[in-house]
Amino acid sequence: MNDKEKKMSEINRFNIRIYGIFIDGDKVLVTDEFRLGTLMTKFPGGGLKFGEGTIDCLKREFREELQTDITILSHFYTTDFYQPTELLPATFQLISIYYLVKVEKPFSFTTTQKKFDFPEIAEGAQNFRWIDLKTLNETDFTLPIDKVVGGMLMSRFSHQT
Repeated sequence: MNDKEKKMSEINRFNIRIYGIFIDGDKVLVTDEFRLGTLMTKFPGGGLKFGEGTIDCLKREFREELQTDITILSHFYTTDFYQPTELLPATFQLISIYYLVKVEKPFSFTTTQKKFDFPEIAEGAQNFRWIDLKTLNETDFTLPIDKVVGGMLMSRFSHQT
């Protein structure tokens, strides 16, 4: 048994994450965070709670993180490859679901132009910022599935410029 097969045999739980891709004009909203001892850039969203639907989860996460309501436009992507969690101490298979979302203007949340623009690096620190779709790159994201989605956005929007 190779290392990947061994690790896969140890996994017996799923970690389901739900994210929103919010595009306004030629920019996409991202969140910079410090969680589990790691600085990361990802899409807004978070963990699905037991008994919660995916859309209800995403609406809850946007209300919690951005104090705003969203409209779900469409499903964008669901993880279609094996990905173990990287940051949790327990071993889970990670499933991430992404939706395109809309927020009514005027926006009630604050953004910054600087990456990791926190008063201090402490657990739970978070800020939001826009990335121009013309300059978006997979390397803008920290986690493997977000990198895939970033690449999909690059591909989709490179044809529209």
